[in-house]
Amino acid sequence: MASPASLGRHPIHPMIIPFPIALWVFSLVADLIYLWRGNLVWRDWIAFYTLLGGILGAAAAAVPGIVDWLSIKDREVKRIADWHARLNVIALVVFLADFYLRTGGGAHWVGGSTTIPLLLSVLGIVLITISGWLGGEMVYVHGVAVEPQRDAPVEERGKSRVS
Repeated sequence: MASPASLGRHPIHPMIIPFPIALWVFSLVADLIYLWRGNLVWRDWIAFYTLLGGILGAAAAAVPGIVDWLSIKDREVKRIADWHARLNVIALVVFLADFYLRTGGGAHWVGGSTTIPLLLSVLGIVLITISGWLGGEMVYVHGVAVEPQRDAPVEERGKSRVS
């Protein structure tokens, strides 16, 4: 099944998702470097703004993701897609809370401690890892957003486990 949210027959959602994932992972790495080296730039600038970039990128990736989700007809695949979406929403809320606790207005909730934001980053990474696994299951096992190969037999090209 081809993705309805695509550019030149290339699905948009998988093109965008590497950016928020990489930014969130790097935000965690920056926090760990801060803990190791003690340089506030890693925590207050690099981790903070990569976390924000990941949140904005995830919001952008959600739009074509929702379009793709709405096009899924197969019940089994829809169940996987539902969990993929739920975990992504939960992860986004976790990262939003993480970000808020790093701002001037939110830091008083944790007494300026870096422990809770760091733990929220780890939790968010775990959630997007599981969600990514489910996304891979939809694409590589069920063929969501994948067009059939041109050299595939005619009966396989006509099959779609999703529609």
